[in-house]
Amino acid sequence: MKARTRARGMALQVLYEVDLTGHAPGTALHMRLEADPLSDRLERFVRDIVFGVVPLRAHLDHYIARYAPEWPVEQIAPIDRNILRIALWEMTLAPDTPLKVAINEAVELAKIYGSDSSPRFINGVLGSLAKYHNDIRQSLQAIANRQRLDNPSDTSPKKPPAAP
Repeated sequence: MKARTRARGMALQVLYEVDLTGHAPGTALHMRLEADPLSDRLERFVRDIVFGVVPLRAHLDHYIARYAPEWPVEQIAPIDRNILRIALWEMTLAPDTPLKVAINEAVELAKIYGSDSSPRFINGVLGSLAKYHNDIRQSLQAIANRQRLDNPSDTSPKKPPAAP
């Protein structure tokens, strides 16, 4: 598995845990990184995804529901829902991820973590979202910027302190 795919997989596991259990994202991420350490570069990538997606979940879900209306977001399998959130976040807010890469990586995650029908479902939804990704990007960037202004201390998540 490619390094960034592995990192996305870890971000997916964290977001899945947060989604199902309500655990704090920082705690869930810390536990994953302790169990499976990554290079500093990949750890930063995972943190960017997790702390990029978490505060925007409702907004990401809004766009997923809007462009995939036959699937209410709350009825989408949690693993698929979080793959879609990661991919939409990457498609619109991750400056280093080309659109096609975000879609392809999401399909790969769906093959690894999802059901047999997940890759096709993920590809279809992201194909619909891709048609509007510039409009979605503008909206999500404005929301993310507003959140940073409202919470300036939350803009750069730090590593939790080492356990004693």
